[in-house]
Amino acid sequence: MSTSTIAKGITSGLRAAMEQDPKVVLLGEDIGKLGGVFRVTEGLQKDFGEDRVIDTPLAEAGIVGTAIGMALRGYRPVVEIQFDGFVYPAFDHIVSQVAKLRARSLGYVTMPIVIRIPFGGGIGAVEHHSESNETYFAHTAGLRVVACSNPHDAHWMIRQAIESDDPVVFYEPKRRYWDKGEVGEAPDGALGSARVLREGTDVTLLAYGPMVKTCLQAAQAAAEEGRSLEVLDLRSLSPLDDAAILASARKTGRVVVVHEASTFLGIGSEISAMVTEQAFYSLEAPVLRVGGYNVPYPPSRLEEEFLPDLDRVLDAVDRSLAY
Repeated sequence: MSTSTIAKGITSGLRAAMEQDPKVVLLGEDIGKLGGVFRVTEGLQKDFGEDRVIDTPLAEAGIVGTAIGMALRGYRPVVEIQFDGFVYPAFDHIVSQVAKLRARSLGYVTMPIVIRIPFGGGIGAVEHHSESNETYFAHTAGLRVVACSNPHDAHWMIRQAIESDDPVVFYEPKRRYWDKGEVGEAPDGALGSARVLREGTDVTLLAYGPMVKTCLQAAQAAAEEGRSLEVLDLRSLSPLDDAAILASARKTGRVVVVHEASTFLGIGSEISAMVTEQAFYSLEAPVLRVGGYNVPYPPSRLEEEFLPDLDRVLDAVDRSLAY
């Protein structure tokens, strides 16, 4: 057991994967000498060389296109998209090629590509630097989409993602990069599994990425008022861990889904539909959603009004218990 930040958990996971497999190659803008804008790849180019940690031009379509060619030649490329809103020039490659080549070739061709994307707000940045665009990729068949929320998962999930023969879009909560926690000796379940971080009996809070910490804080605040909230970290957005979600929903009878992305057609919409269809007779209240508003990401001075916080989560809990 060791202590790490989320950022350094990913760094150590990348390092372990590169030591284990010489076919693991990193590509991205400023990831070499600079170590990336968040310093996640710091020191890796020095230790593994410029042929395995490659500073690329500022061209996301070119970066992902190169990764596709490398995967076809037997490499396991890990691509860093510098900020969430920068992924769109590569969107066509990801949804038209990366996601479909394995099915198109009837499994003959694999796409073991990991696309790392720092996502979410809370860092005082301008537009294109604070987006939650995970639903675009979760909607696309052929892609795994995951999000870590703590240093332990950051380390082990990046290693699991690199080992996967399926392409993985790996979301990293940028405003939580410097949160510290313990990193254990083994992963907590498979890459597609959810995990209960706090047991409870009254209401289930479902979250992923940056909102997991907010929900844990909400559960602690609710406990001081005698309410027992269960917190389930989804970890995987595609596929969803339906069994874990339904088990928690049936246990508490009340569900609140929390994410930074807009609630309109967000991950919460799919979860709400699934829980309602498959656990209807266990529910004591409708599934509620707490998320960002359906507007473009606001200027940094307004982002705290946009992002879900402890009060908005607890308000949803109150509304759920009032039914």
